[in-house]
Order: sequence, then structure tokens, then C-alpha cells
Amino acid sequence: LIASNCPPLRKSEIEYYAMLSKPPVHHFASSNVALGTAAEKFFRMGVMTVSDQGDSERCSYNRGR
Repeated sequence: LIASNCPPLRKSEIEYYAMLSKPPVHHFASSNVALGTAAEKFFRMGVMTVSDQGDSERCSYNRGR
């Protein structure tokens, strides 16, 4: 997940490396503050990786908007 206000250079680097290794990349519609809140953290997050979704509802947070 990449926050909407992630710096353009960092966003393009992440997308480039993702293109090489083929994982899905999703763009979070909200800011890095909202991404941190969705992850239940007390800090901002520009990028978040989900390695195993499990029973978590966090991956469906952005779909409801």
C-alpha cells in the first residue's frame, strides 16, 4: 500500500522494484496519517507491506471508500 501523499521519487522507486519482483501494488486513497491510523499505529506511514492478510480487515479498509 502506498499513501496518496508519498513523495513522487519514493513512489516511483517502489513501483519500479515491484515491477521487477511482481507483487501487487495498491495505492491508498488517503494520506500517510490515515494509513498509519488504519494500521493502528501512532505514527505516519507512507508505505505499508502486507505479507499475510489472515483474518484482518485492514486490507478491506480502502475498498469501502
